[in-house]
Amino acid sequence: MRTVRMFTAGLLSAAALFMLPFPVAAADSPSPSASAEEETAAPTEAGTSFRTATVVRPGQQATAQASTGDYLYWQFPADAGQQATVRATVKLPRSEARHGTHTWRLDVYDGLRRRQACRYGSDVRPAPADASSVELSCALRTVRAWSEPWADDPLPGAYYVRLTVVAAPAEDLGEPVDTTVQVTAADSGGESAVDGRLAAPLVPATGRQVEPDGGWSSGWWSSRIVWTACGAVLAALAGIGGYRLTRGNGRPAHVPPGA
Repeated sequence: MRTVRMFTAGLLSAAALFMLPFPVAAADSPSPSASAEEETAAPTEAGTSFRTATVVRPGQQATAQASTGDYLYWQFPADAGQQATVRATVKLPRSEARHGTHTWRLDVYDGLRRRQACRYGSDVRPAPADASSVELSCALRTVRAWSEPWADDPLPGAYYVRLTVVAAPAEDLGEPVDTTVQVTAADSGGESAVDGRLAAPLVPATGRQVEPDGGWSSGWWSSRIVWTACGAVLAALAGIGGYRLTRGNGRPAHVPPGA
């Protein structure tokens, strides 16, 4: 009986360890400096290509002044299990300075520069000549830790946001606009967890680097681990209980006299 108690306590302790948050190993970094503070500040400009895309972190509100017709680029990190949503607002020139409707478009690309479909949102919107601003949004599919090579699933790594006007009167090109872009990321939990993971996140080899706060998890941790550990503990306890019931008390059965 004592052995059973010790075994049970060990299993429960192992399950408790699985439910504790695991710290992510990170390389030693120098003390915060002015450059580090600049990296955490909300950006006030946008890139003009994929290679020069400005890094914006989830929760930050990036701003940029541009001209109608410019291509504006930002990039942000998205890890396995996250559902990212991109929102953009464009403050348009004065109505008296415009000659017609402006149609703006918000595109999101993954680390392989594949355009990602939006689960919902308005990624293309027209703005009438009398509109003061236009708002766009794109809610991406859940980032998967691993996928088949032929699939178009979003994978961990850098994601690129491109904002531009796709239709406007020629007279309006070059007019100044103010843009705001914000990215939010929510964790979907174990419901979207899959077996397998990428060898490395899809991030650019050159240019501006980006990664989530705390580093990349690459899908190694999810709530599925907790449920698997709990199931193993329950199965072990059920096995111990079944064994004790079928074994009996260990005493030999009564033999009738003269047998």
